[in-house]
Amino acid sequence: MKTVAIGTKNEAKVAAVRAVFAAPSWRLVPLDVPSGVSVQPLSDEETRLGAMNRAKRALDAAGAEIGIGLEGGVMRIDGQWWLCNWGALADRSGLVLTAAGARLALPPEIGAGLEAGRELGEVMEEYTGRRNIRANEGAVGVLTNGRIKRAAMFSHIVELLAGHYEFFCQNGPFTV
Repeated sequence: MKTVAIGTKNEAKVAAVRAVFAAPSWRLVPLDVPSGVSVQPLSDEETRLGAMNRAKRALDAAGAEIGIGLEGGVMRIDGQWWLCNWGALADRSGLVLTAAGARLALPPEIGAGLEAGRELGEVMEEYTGRRNIRANEGAVGVLTNGRIKRAAMFSHIVELLAGHYEFFCQNGPFTV
């Protein structure tokens, strides 16, 4: 049995990895590891870096074959705030792969909360009047009227990472 270390204990993110790396072939080890970026990443670059840091730190902490890092953030394009999500897969050879997920425009009220220095999860809870959104449907669940939940969105990213990793293992790496 191989081990996948997950750089978070967030239930939505753990469920996303569980959907792709299923037992009995894989043993999942969720770990609290630092992202090394802001509590609320404010760009694609920062969000991607957070995912990479989580993947590498989880890999090292667990002595696993694979480390997975998932990071949610926001980015600004032409004055509009957008939801962004990144994932990273790291292995013992030093390979680190990344993949991005859904992008959705955020309502102006949510953008105003971000500009005031607040975290998206906190702003979403105030916006909806519901608690613990980040561990459940996530901002994406709210903004898609429940059609896409946070775990499903991150699961898509993990599927991209797993498939890309399989491709690299079969065909060798290429320069990105």
